[in-house]
Amino acid sequence: MEKIGTTKIEKMIYVIRDQKVMIDSDLAELYQVETKVLNQAVKRNLERFPPDFMLICNFDELADLRSQFVTANPASAWNYKRRTLPMLFTEGGIAMLSTALSSERAIQVNISIIRIFIKLRSFLAMEKTHTDKTTHKLFKIVFERMDAIEEQINPKLPANRKKIGLK
Repeated sequence: MEKIGTTKIEKMIYVIRDQKVMIDSDLAELYQVETKVLNQAVKRNLERFPPDFMLICNFDELADLRSQFVTANPASAWNYKRRTLPMLFTEGGIAMLSTALSSERAIQVNISIIRIFIKLRSFLAMEKTHTDKTTHKLFKIVFERMDAIEEQINPKLPANRKKIGLK
């Protein structure tokens, strides 16, 4: 089985309603199934996908979602590919997809995606623990050490040293 690229998955995570989500068509691509097949599996197991696991995006959110795409097509070119608004899955919804789609590929993709969500969450937690004061102290230490290294590389000359050169 081919390795799933983490950078590819990270690029498929968007922020809608202040939640990190993945769009159904991207998940279908990762699972190597058609979007229609993924959505049918979700609809057959709808009780497993409460509102905090799966969102149906509205037209405003669709525009916001499109603005997060790096290379967005014009709306008219994108709209013809779908008859319905996309389903958006949170981390919990993606974990629940492994029960709706039970292929070996789905299991491996889910494991990779959940690991990325955990990594993103740990980065966010680390960012919140460092307050401005801590960051300021850290920068002060870094600059002091850089000054010390610079002095070792280019030592300061004594002030009373006689200058060499033309007058």
